[in-house]
Amino acid sequence: MDVDSNENSRDIDLCETNTQRLIAESGGRCMSTQAMQSLYDFRQNNLLCDAVLRLEDGGVFPIHRAILSACSPYFRTLFTTTLHSREKTDVLLPGVSSNMMNLLLEYAYLRSINVNNENVCQLLVTADYLNILGVLDFCCEYLKQNLAPENCISIMRFAREHFCKGLENSAYRYVMRHFVQVAQRSEEILDLPIEELTTLIGADELNVKSEDTVWDLVLKWIDYDPQSRKDYIVDLMKNIRLGLLDTQFFLENVKDHPYVTGNEACRPIIIETLKFLYDLEIITQKDGEVPTPKIARPRVPHEILFAIGGWSGRSPTNFIETYDTRADRWVKVEEVDPIGPRAYHGTAVVGFNIYVIGGFDGADYFNSCRCFNAVTKVWREVAPMNARRCYVSVAVLNDLIYAMGGYDGYYRQNTAERYNYKTNQWSLIAPMNCQRSDASATTLNDKIYITGGFNGHECLNSAEVYDPETNQWTIIAPMRSRRSGVSCIAYHNHVYVIGGFNGISRMCSGEKYNPATDVWTPIPDMYNSRSNFAIEVIDDMIFAIGGFNGVTTIYHVECYDEKTNEWYEATDMNVYRSALSACVIMGLPNVNDYIHKHRERLMEEKRQKLLALEVHRSQHQPQQDQMQQNSENSQLSNELPIPPSPQMPQNMNTNNENRQN
Repeated sequence: MDVDSNENSRDIDLCETNTQRLIAESGGRCMSTQAMQSLYDFRQNNLLCDAVLRLEDGGVFPIHRAILSACSPYFRTLFTTTLHSREKTDVLLPGVSSNMMNLLLEYAYLRSINVNNENVCQLLVTADYLNILGVLDFCCEYLKQNLAPENCISIMRFAREHFCKGLENSAYRYVMRHFVQVAQRSEEILDLPIEELTTLIGADELNVKSEDTVWDLVLKWIDYDPQSRKDYIVDLMKNIRLGLLDTQFFLENVKDHPYVTGNEACRPIIIETLKFLYDLEIITQKDGEVPTPKIARPRVPHEILFAIGGWSGRSPTNFIETYDTRADRWVKVEEVDPIGPRAYHGTAVVGFNIYVIGGFDGADYFNSCRCFNAVTKVWREVAPMNARRCYVSVAVLNDLIYAMGGYDGYYRQNTAERYNYKTNQWSLIAPMNCQRSDASATTLNDKIYITGGFNGHECLNSAEVYDPETNQWTIIAPMRSRRSGVSCIAYHNHVYVIGGFNGISRMCSGEKYNPATDVWTPIPDMYNSRSNFAIEVIDDMIFAIGGFNGVTTIYHVECYDEKTNEWYEATDMNVYRSALSACVIMGLPNVNDYIHKHRERLMEEKRQKLLALEVHRSQHQPQQDQMQQNSENSQLSNELPIPPSPQMPQNMNTNNENRQN
């Protein structure tokens, strides 16, 4: 088994020999290191020992029976049972090597052990055999920390063979979450038997943006041994969501593939898929409810986007909804903050906790911070910031939350501070070079970038970067445009800045910054002009959510994919709002609480919206430009009354800031 720590997805400290020393405490109580070291020295010198362990390879180990009995039920039973006619003091242990015994005795006496790539599997098997549970746990933890696309399949199967359920579950979740990389880089997956492969690719939890990935893996698996495997194409196709494939891809790559055309049993699957793909065009002509077939039911996403609070109509809202990327649906979350609504705030995620920071509720400017645990669904108050911050910019770096700039009701600020959840404390850091409210911040390469904003006199095109190692802010090259109410996000090793207000109008333009060259370059325009909107990266795309277009608050959502360098329209939110904030949580154990519940009804929902859209069009002459028409098509008639412009925080005494928000 190849346990490759270089591909590890978590932060672990390994020494140059790729050996990890693990130190344990017994039951939360520290052992006397000096006393145990003395006993260990006694054992090595055969002093006061009361038993001998003999191994098949010739190894002989004097030991103290009480010490081994304290860490292993196996030895405790061996040395204390009354079934023997006399005490066991000379024991033969079959199947254990001297190398393993040396490691296990070091653990028994000192509660420390060296675990590395070369010994971890044999050590786990031996510890399991001798029921030394502490070492078994260490080995499982080491393998969990070193899961990689190249080894996760073998670790999962190894754990199953040795009944290490926790390790097996961790490896399985790793395979599900990183399936794209596993499919591309794992040689082990090609050795899976058909039963295990179909179980994997048929799982709802399989994390694939496109079913093309699953199809490509199926072909790769069959090509590994085509003569004995090609007949399995039928079983494998039944576990691919063929209805979610692009129609052209299905026609060119699946329908006429030799493995498919050469197997008559594939014909019903092909017909069902073709019928589904082409029925999409005549779905509105059907009578009765149209179910979503199994071949088109979306899988479960591994990332959940939360859109929290904001300004809707003439008041703030505490409305929360989540975005299900696989079903392309927004889902209302019932557990809103009982303290009340807020807008112009920031959000940050640490673990499964969402921190809602600063903002404005129509009367008060907040320095308060609220925390929502997405697993327990409990809200709680955490320590307040040192300053009130509306229009605050927020970023997370190494599990520390940074809050920068903002407006306190009197002044636009250049101060910044950071929050440590472990101590529940905010502490001031170096102030920025510029006063910035309504700016936007993001984290890239262990530094924090903040862009644009309003200083009380003008919208800014300046940007700066904070280095926590030196506690210094440095001005970087200015943006190509002035932007307040802007959104910025780290994406593919660049800082992307999108939308905002330039002092005259809301913008649909965007640009990206390359830290290596200190240069800004333009990106394609969004479909919708907007300021004070939310932004996040999910499914390897940038999502722009809601905002204010200069006339009205909007609920439109669109996403940018760098691979195609294009924007695409996504399903609109349920509620129009600006001044909201968004964040993404990965790997929620209760992810089903935040996704679309009725995946079998997606087709019927689409049919009903298309029917409503046809009725709407028949009642209104098309008088909108192409951009408005595209937006109407995308939202599939999810029409709401046009809301009034959002109300701004009071005491905004400059025309620019009143206009921009």
